[in-house]
Amino acid sequence: MEKNQIYKFLIKELPEEQIRIDEPMKNHTNFKIGGNADVYVIAKTTEQIQAVLKLVKQYQIPLTILGNGSNVLVSDKGIRGIVLSICIQQLEIEKNKENCVITVGAGEPLGKIAYSLVKEEIAGFEFAGGIPGTIGGAIRMNAGAYGGEMKDCVQTVTCLTEEGELKELSNLECEFSYRHSIFCDKTLIIVKAKMTLPYGEKQEIQAKMEEYAQSRKEKQPLMFPSAGSTFKRGTDFITAKLIDECGLKGYQVGDAQVSTMHAGFVVNTGSANAKDVIEVVNHVKQTVFEKTGKQIELEVELLGEF
Repeated sequence: MEKNQIYKFLIKELPEEQIRIDEPMKNHTNFKIGGNADVYVIAKTTEQIQAVLKLVKQYQIPLTILGNGSNVLVSDKGIRGIVLSICIQQLEIEKNKENCVITVGAGEPLGKIAYSLVKEEIAGFEFAGGIPGTIGGAIRMNAGAYGGEMKDCVQTVTCLTEEGELKELSNLECEFSYRHSIFCDKTLIIVKAKMTLPYGEKQEIQAKMEEYAQSRKEKQPLMFPSAGSTFKRGTDFITAKLIDECGLKGYQVGDAQVSTMHAGFVVNTGSANAKDVIEVVNHVKQTVFEKTGKQIELEVELLGEF
């Protein structure tokens, strides 16, 4: 189906301002890289997602789900079909005697949630305060930092199947593992989640978040666009340390560079494109393997035509 036809179908179900044709994906990724999406759709409710899923199924339109665009690299050729950006906003806090149950929409930014919980003296989510993503994306990849992961606090996840049916999964059913969950393997679109977290002392929570923020500022190349940590942690090695020991800090193709500050990050120093990033990534993987025998894996997800 042509993109103009897709647009005509969608404006019957969604507000016109939430649908865009030939939308530059570099405007929607932290890497600031990516060609155009045929049709870019912002979904603010479960019903809007269901409307898109109905159209996708009926006409066999390719569908790509996007959160905050923080852990992805989009092809220079763009993305065919529909890119569906999940922007469901919800943040409800239920306080019990022993702990708190927090219900969050998939489109809520992690930083916003973390700072809201500080005000309510709720602990256990400090690790996520500086992760530049949404709750949906964080759950999908079991995001983590500073010893914490999403699997530690998620109680249930409500998602939509390909057929548009609502389904609730328990923590166990999410099949969390290192930077992975069932949502990486099956077409299940996260709508909202419930987290169970303990109470804490406001000053202690605040201090921990400030400590993590300072650590990120000192150790990570936040001055350049990137998709965060580019490579997964090794089972028996620290990936960034290996890359550094192989003399790859500063290695550059075009404006894509292995950060001189942290070897685990590939950054966009100016006008890098996806081809530049892939060339840097491939060179790093090959060099590390040749020099150490270790195979390193990409943590960043590739979207579009590569």
